[in-house]
Formats: sequence, C-alpha cells, structure tokens
Amino acid sequence: MPQDKDSSAPYTRPIRRILVGILILCLLGIFLFWRIDSPRAERLRMAVIDELAPRFAWVTAPVTWAGKIAEDFQSYNRLWEQNQQLRRELQQMKAWKEAALQLEQKNAKLLDLNNVRLDPKLTYVSGTVLADSGSPFRQSVLINIGAHDRIRDGWAVMDGLGVVGRISGVAQNTSRVLLLTDSNSAVPVTIQPSGQKALLQGDNTVAPFIEFLESAELVRPGDRVVTSGAGGVLPPGLLVGQVAQTPDGRLRVRLAADYSRLEVLQVLRTPEREKIDDAGRLIEPNPMLAAPEMQGPDLPDG
Repeated sequence: MPQDKDSSAPYTRPIRRILVGILILCLLGIFLFWRIDSPRAERLRMAVIDELAPRFAWVTAPVTWAGKIAEDFQSYNRLWEQNQQLRRELQQMKAWKEAALQLEQKNAKLLDLNNVRLDPKLTYVSGTVLADSGSPFRQSVLINIGAHDRIRDGWAVMDGLGVVGRISGVAQNTSRVLLLTDSNSAVPVTIQPSGQKALLQGDNTVAPFIEFLESAELVRPGDRVVTSGAGGVLPPGLLVGQVAQTPDGRLRVRLAADYSRLEVLQVLRTPEREKIDDAGRLIEPNPMLAAPEMQGPDLPDG
C-alpha cells in the first residue's frame, strides 16, 4: 500500500496543475466573453443569467437576509437616536412652555392691574400673596404688606379684575385678606341695571350666594354685581362679578376675580370718614349768614 501511494504521487501534481490551468482559462474566457460588446453575446449572456440565476437563489438568500438585518439594525439605531433627541427636545419644550405660561399669567395680571379703573379718590398699594389658609373652612390669604405700609383693617382688596375680599388682620409686615368666598364674609352689593340691593354671603364655595334680595324677579343671570358701599364695609362701585342661577333656582355670583391665580393684589386705601359726635350740630347755621335774618326790618322813626 505505501508503494501505491508513492507511485501515485508523481501524477497528482500535474493533474492538479492542469485542472487549475483549465479553471483559469475558463474564468478568463468567461471574463472576455462578458466584456464582448455584441448583440449576440448580449443575448447569450442574458440567456445564461436567466438559466442560472434561479438555481443560485439559495446561495444569495443568506447574504440578502444578512444585508437586510444589517440595514434594519442601522435604521433602528437611527430611529432610537432620533427618539432620544426628540425626548430631550420635548422636555425642553415643556420647560419653555411652563415658563411661557407663567410669564403670560404674570403679564396678564400686571396688565389688569394697570388697566383697572378706580375712583380717583382711591389710591392703592400692591402686594404679593405669601400663602393661603389651606383650610376648607376658612378662605383667606396672607400678603406681604402690613402696618408698615399703613394698611388698615377693613380695606378692600382687588386683583385687577374684581374684588377679592377685605383686610381682616394687620401685622407689621403682613396682612390677612378675608376672601369673599369665606363663610364669615358678608358684603352689601348692588345688582345692575335693576339697582336691586342685596347681601353677598360667602359659603366656602367659588360662587357666593345672594341673600336679602328685594325683588328677585327683576334680576337676571348675567347682571353685573358691584359693591353698594352700604354700612361702610367696602367702597361703592367696585366690580364683584355676574349673577348666575343654579339648577335649583338659587342666585349666586360668578366672581370676576381669578381665585385660581391670586399672586398680586391691590389694597385700596379708603379715605377715613369724618366722625360725627354731636348729631345736633350737623346742620348748624352759619352765624354770619344768620345775623341779618335775625334782625327785624327797619322801622320808620316816630
């Protein structure tokens, strides 16, 4: 057996060389044939391709599948990066939106404060809200102005849109504002255009109800409600809100003030009224004017 292997060894190399040479010639011939620019050669090439392409589809299938996987992975990677970028931009947009809303609210509040129409005799001092009561049984807020700013008990407080309440406690640098919605708040009001007098009574809800109305049939939903000034509780003519009617037929007031965003408030400096100690001297005649009247007519002599 070893002798047979040794005897076949001299024939293996020449045969291998011959086969390699034939393969090279075939490949060279195919290359040259593929480069021939002739209609007959083109038809023959197309026929060969049509004949061999379907049979070698299984060879190209794994390569095609691997290429698609690579393209899908690259596409997924790009989508993931774009998604992360959009998430970051969305977070920035949310922050910018919140800042824009806060600036818009403050701007609207300041514009309202500038455009509010008050009695020329009334001056005001503005303050910011520090805290609220945080209790469902008491509706009040704390502002950062007090006795140091000459704030006094009972003065009216507005937010630029309408009456918010009145001062119900003054410290050196802070004051307590009792809101119109508090159950302890009772403000005399006038309903326009009918001119009906009533009492606005808070009940710890966003819409206080109307009591002691003279003629309810003269009042319609949407009528304007202003302070009447009766009893000296608040100055007259300050906007409170509009009349609204509940399903049970009860009349309430939709307040003009925006209680959801109480940030800057105006405290109206109400001028002090003259105190009358002696009612009998209220209509005291002027002695200089009364002197000629007290003298009798001149009588002729004799």
